[in-house]
Amino acid sequence: MFDGKSILVTGGTGSFGRCFIKHLLTHYKPHKLIVFSRDELKQFEMQQEFTSPVMRYFIGNVRDKDRLITAMRDVDYVVHAAALKQVPAAEYNPMECIKTNIMGAQNVIEAAIEANVRRVIALSTDKAANPVNLYGATKLASDKLFVAGNNISGAHGTRFAVVRYGNVVGSRGSVVPFFRKLINEGKLPLPVTHPEMTRFWLRLEQGVEFVVKSFQRMQGGEIFVPKIPSVRILDLVEAMSGTREYEAVGIRPGEKLHEIMVPEEVAHHSLEFDDHYVITPPIRFFEKKLEYSHNRLGEEGQKVSEKFEYHSGTNPEFLTLQQLIELDKNIL
Repeated sequence: MFDGKSILVTGGTGSFGRCFIKHLLTHYKPHKLIVFSRDELKQFEMQQEFTSPVMRYFIGNVRDKDRLITAMRDVDYVVHAAALKQVPAAEYNPMECIKTNIMGAQNVIEAAIEANVRRVIALSTDKAANPVNLYGATKLASDKLFVAGNNISGAHGTRFAVVRYGNVVGSRGSVVPFFRKLINEGKLPLPVTHPEMTRFWLRLEQGVEFVVKSFQRMQGGEIFVPKIPSVRILDLVEAMSGTREYEAVGIRPGEKLHEIMVPEEVAHHSLEFDDHYVITPPIRFFEKKLEYSHNRLGEEGQKVSEKFEYHSGTNPEFLTLQQLIELDKNIL
């Protein structure tokens, strides 16, 4: 679907953006691939790696709607990956997080509609479900904005959807490279916020493939949630360091013990498919009710039970210690 098309990625120099660009260059023949971000050094470094003539690099900030409109001219698809994501930083700098994650999201929506972009997918996070921290709250607000964007664009305008997933193995700022650095420096035992902590877990390539699939599936207004395994923090510690010894440092400001991607409160308008869930919009768009139980790929979903909750601590699939050890050898 991306052959001959123009695709823009906000926050395109991040872990997801780089992997997404690599995936498109490997599997498709796009007309243009546009990296939109605010860091000129990261763009310069990325230009040394991605030298295809279809690549374009735009310096810009999602807080600047006019720059977004310029960058989105003649663009077919947009992935919105730009965000301030560090939980403690958001707690200490709340307005900066709000400006980027909420106001920036609305700018992306308005710019995409103005530029007649066909489809937009915004990346979300498990922290947006029942948020207890500011980062999660801003991403929940962003999710709501993107869902409602379909109403603003009208029956024949830009379609918006959201992809929500958990922790990405090895992404910048995540626990794995942090643990690896400490291990390499001989700083053991590893620091753990709480020994019972669990997290949803997926490889970056899986996240990219799920976003691509979601572009193919989307009708507009969905929040797509992949079925992925959970990880127990002490299993990760043992897989990486060879011991379950740890130093308890306490839960950080705004941090959760477990993660939820589909809260019980939205179970009544959620669907289960073979490899993912869909949270359908609670509002009706342009006087038309879409049938989300059948997507554009012909896949069929079923309603989940009223008490359903997709929770990292009760997830039926956990990575075993041996799987984590193998992951550590090959990826971590």
